[in-house]
Amino acid sequence: MAQMNMLQAINQALSSEMEADKKMMVFGEDVGHFGGVFRATSGLQEKFGRERCFNTPLTEQGIAGFANGLASNGMTAVAEIQFADYIFPAIDQIVNESAKFRYRSGNEFNVGGLTFRTPYGGGIAGGHYHSQSPEAYFTQTPGLKVVVPRNPEQAKGLLIASIRDKNPVIFFEPKRLYRASVGEVPEGDHVIELGKAEVIKQGTDITLLGWGAQMEILENAAEMAAKKGISCEIIDLRTLSPWDVDTVAASVKKTGRLLINHEAPLTGGFAGEIAATIQEECFLYLESPIARVCGLDTPYPLIHEKEYMPDALKTFEAIKASVKF
Repeated sequence: MAQMNMLQAINQALSSEMEADKKMMVFGEDVGHFGGVFRATSGLQEKFGRERCFNTPLTEQGIAGFANGLASNGMTAVAEIQFADYIFPAIDQIVNESAKFRYRSGNEFNVGGLTFRTPYGGGIAGGHYHSQSPEAYFTQTPGLKVVVPRNPEQAKGLLIASIRDKNPVIFFEPKRLYRASVGEVPEGDHVIELGKAEVIKQGTDITLLGWGAQMEILENAAEMAAKKGISCEIIDLRTLSPWDVDTVAASVKKTGRLLINHEAPLTGGFAGEIAATIQEECFLYLESPIARVCGLDTPYPLIHEKEYMPDALKTFEAIKASVKF
C-alpha cells in the first residue's frame, strides 16, 4: 500500500498496464509532452516513448475515430478527452461507432480494447464549459460501459478493470478530487470488478446512493443525519452502465427509503432511471417517495456554483423530509 492522490493512482494504473500490455497506447490533447492539463499522464511518454504516449490534434471527433481504428485492429487504446464537456463533438464516433462495432459486424470485429478517460464535474470554478457531468448521455447507449470512481484506490482498481474489459468503456474522473482525495492504494495489481456497487456504510432508515465526488457529500450528510438519530446506508454505484440493481434493491427493501444524489441536472439525469427501476423492484417496501438531490436545470453557472451544487445541506434536508414523510 502507498499513500497517493487520485491523479497519482490513475497514472500508476496507466503505467502498470502499459508495462504489461505492449499493444497499449495512451493519447489525447497534450497528454504526451507535459502529461495533460491535469498531469494525469505525466512521465508516460518519457517511460514508453512517443509511439505509445503522444499528443493528438485538438479534435475530439478525430481522437475518438482514431481510437476506434486502433482498437478495431487489436490495439489497446486509452484516449483522453481533456474535459468531459468536450466529449460532445465525439459523440457520433462513440455512440454510433464504438458502441455498435461488435453488434453491426455480427461479432466478427470489435473495439473492446477501447477506454475513454475524461475529467467531469464542477467544484473548481470552471464555469459552464469545464464543469458538466454528461454521464447520463451515455448510459442509454447499449454497448458502452460507464464507470466513475470516488477515491484513489477505486480509481486505480476501476481504471485497470476498464482497460482490461472487452467492451468500450467511458471512465469519468471527478476532477475536483484529483488532488483533494488522498488515500492508501495497493501498489501491485489491483482490479475492482465492473458492474458492482459497494455498500460503504450500513444503515437502517434510508439508503443514500451516488457516485464519484458526490460520495463525500453523502457521507457528510449522513453524519448530519446521525446527529438527528437517522441511520443512513450509503452505496457507491461505481458503474452506471451496467448498474447493480440487486445491491441497491436489497438495501432499499431493508431501509424503505432511497435518496439519489448526482451533480448533473435533475431532468434526464441518471437518478430518474434508478428511481423508475427501484419503484418497480421495491414498490411495496417504500415508506416514502424516492428522492433526487441533483444539479439545477440550468447551464452550469460560474458565480453561482455553490447554489447549483447538490451539497450536503440540501441532501440533509431531503433526508429529513423523506424520513418524516
